[in-house]
Amino acid sequence: MFKQLFVSCSSACFELANDNPYYSPVKYKVLLNGKAVGGEKDSNVFSLFGLESDTQYTVGTTADDFTITFRTEKVTETINIKDLGAKGDGISEDTYYVQRAIDSCPKGGRVIIPEGSFYVRPIVLRSDMTLEIQEGGELLGDIVEEHYPFVPAKIDMPEGEEVLATWEGNPYPCHQSFVSAHRQKNIRIVGEGAINGNADKSTWWARPKGREVARPRLVTLNRCENVVFHGVTCKNSAAWNLHPFFSNDLGFYDLRVQNPYTGPNTDGLDPESCDNVQIIGCIFSVGDDCVALKSGKLYMGSKYKTPANHHTIRNDLFQDGHGAIVLGSEISGGVKNLTVCQCVFKHTDRGLRIKSRRGRGKDCIIDGVVFENIKMDNVITPLVINMYYFCDPDGHTEYVYSREKRPVGDDTPYMGKFVFRDMQCTDCECMCAYFDGLVEQPVKEIVLENISFSFKQDAKPFKPAMLEFVRDYCKEGIYIDNVEKVTLKNVTFDGVQGETIIKKNCGELKIL
Repeated sequence: MFKQLFVSCSSACFELANDNPYYSPVKYKVLLNGKAVGGEKDSNVFSLFGLESDTQYTVGTTADDFTITFRTEKVTETINIKDLGAKGDGISEDTYYVQRAIDSCPKGGRVIIPEGSFYVRPIVLRSDMTLEIQEGGELLGDIVEEHYPFVPAKIDMPEGEEVLATWEGNPYPCHQSFVSAHRQKNIRIVGEGAINGNADKSTWWARPKGREVARPRLVTLNRCENVVFHGVTCKNSAAWNLHPFFSNDLGFYDLRVQNPYTGPNTDGLDPESCDNVQIIGCIFSVGDDCVALKSGKLYMGSKYKTPANHHTIRNDLFQDGHGAIVLGSEISGGVKNLTVCQCVFKHTDRGLRIKSRRGRGKDCIIDGVVFENIKMDNVITPLVINMYYFCDPDGHTEYVYSREKRPVGDDTPYMGKFVFRDMQCTDCECMCAYFDGLVEQPVKEIVLENISFSFKQDAKPFKPAMLEFVRDYCKEGIYIDNVEKVTLKNVTFDGVQGETIIKKNCGELKIL
């Protein structure tokens, strides 16, 4: 059996009903109106593209006799950018034609990016439209830095200050993102084509730090509602790939997010202070964290008090990044109602990674988080909670790294209960898990249940977390410091050299 996740005017997305992380138990073909379409599938999420608008279809699979009948959305008008004069040769500038199509698209209309490479400067999306990037089509980013306008950090509005641009959790002027939308709603970005930032051919990565105006993201959604990405490939971003900001009701289905591992700060998807976000059936391979949930640094968190809320991450594949799923470190607004399950991690430095520090503030509350049914292969350190994260302008100061107990105050974050359940972690290298809470505000509770850890034979030493004075570890167990309660139930170790539990300041430890 399977269920419907999303339907647009030309595409549809479905999810198999099983407990296997990412991959289907059996390979299958998709049946559209009784006929097989496309090749053999092996993942739990599958999609259909190139459908007719306002048309009824029946979909099934060769795995069983179950079917779903659905109707695609109706389109008021379709605009093909080539009909307006776009060349699509990868050389001629097509910005005018793409933006003209978007600006003239009526409510409920569709803009088609057909086969071809359309070289464009930054473009801006509008409400109530579908941008369909068809197979073989791509929006290709201009490589000239001066062609990306500056966006100010803040502007004054009648209702008060509005933040327009941020970098790593603070208001900060930025170059305009390659694709952006501000206070728009009801947008669909669908298809089998690509949004290609072209940063690997530009100068953005040559000087990633020390800029007075931060590098552009590939896609930014600022205070948007009801936006869905389905099927497209997002790649070669100058900085973060997808950055929704103070936006609600977002869907990311069956995407491919790709950046070279050497691309600096090229996170895959960083929802910041967003509500109701679904990330299902996606593949991430990037140069930093794959998915990082954020809610700003102290100024943003204490002023707006908007947590990362109601996020679902399911049936995704994460590979070749610093962290697969990350909370923080710019998490001063906190995290609420997070579900992570049925995911596969491959070749990431860390798996499930929580990072914060003194100075994130009392609104930085992370509690009641459950990660379950996850397979990790070749993940150097599968589980990390690091409350001394040093990647900030003041990150290497004594205030951040000190192990002296400080008063709990307005600058002190809170880490509550974390449950890690039903995980298989193979070919680890550094250590099984690294849990390091604040001296003055220890992590309240950590539960590990039904988890197996095993190490590769030729494992190399590595630092499990980014903090001062941490040593290299290799084939070591679970490190626990400043955690009030830890429960291990049915946790197994294979290949650990030395103690399986490295305990420093731990209140209650139960091994069941």
